[in-house]
Amino acid sequence: MRGSTRTLTAATAVVVALGLGAAPAAPAPGSSHVARQPAAGQLPLQGAVNVRDVGGHRTYDGERVRSGLVYRADALTRLTGADVAVLAGLGLRTVVDFRVAEEVRHDGPDRLPAGLAATARPVPDNGLFQQLMTVLGSRDPVKQEELLGGGRAEAFMRDVYRAFVTDATGRAHFAATLRDLAAGGSAPLLYHCTAGKDRTGWLTYVLLRAVGVPERTATEDYLASNTFRAAYDAGVRESLRQAGIMLRPELLIPLQEVRTDYLDAALTEATRRYGGFGGYLTKGLGLAPRTLLGLRERLVG
Repeated sequence: MRGSTRTLTAATAVVVALGLGAAPAAPAPGSSHVARQPAAGQLPLQGAVNVRDVGGHRTYDGERVRSGLVYRADALTRLTGADVAVLAGLGLRTVVDFRVAEEVRHDGPDRLPAGLAATARPVPDNGLFQQLMTVLGSRDPVKQEELLGGGRAEAFMRDVYRAFVTDATGRAHFAATLRDLAAGGSAPLLYHCTAGKDRTGWLTYVLLRAVGVPERTATEDYLASNTFRAAYDAGVRESLRQAGIMLRPELLIPLQEVRTDYLDAALTEATRRYGGFGGYLTKGLGLAPRTLLGLRERLVG
């Protein structure tokens, strides 16, 4: 992390706490930093930690989701020149940014290969960014405990996931991205949000299940964000502690992680509103049968 962690401003602290900024987090005192070998499908970038190829998963009928067509990512604002070169090598045609305008203004636009511009499709974060700006900016442990302690952070995240199902803007932007993939001509396509785990994680789960990947496998892909982000997020918490911004930075863990009960909150809401996952695809997202067939035909084989 550039400079001393003690010089972090409150605003910057919020950015790194949510993974908005991709500057490397400082390792904990006394620890040794060892570079982790990239997992299968992961793009080992310096300025982003949760960039992956969505392909490679088996479907119910033994087919496989094609690699090199769909990528999921966290924010691309802090990519190095070498990172941009890696993205250029993917031959991307489309980049979709799910961040809301406030996030983009604060953290900046994506850094992308020449000739490629992100398509803005903001999916509301249920006020998470603004609330954390206020609470962490206060440096007040009492306010931080009032917002995040006692299970409140977990409850807030469940509300965020329910909003993925209930919010009309979010549904429209998720659906538009799936239609792009089904129609062809937009792939290779990369979509991302801030940490690459919630908005991006939900859409990836939906996409995988829509093309016939078993629910268990789609859930495992969703939960893998915890592995990819673990070292970075732990370093962020230690930085916030050292800077005196949070007395108990562990309060952030429910916001930094993905959990099955968050996913279940969205799926339960989909069942309540649309009768199940299939109803969410056809009624909630408004995807026609030919669109779902197009996803399968283009992405599986």
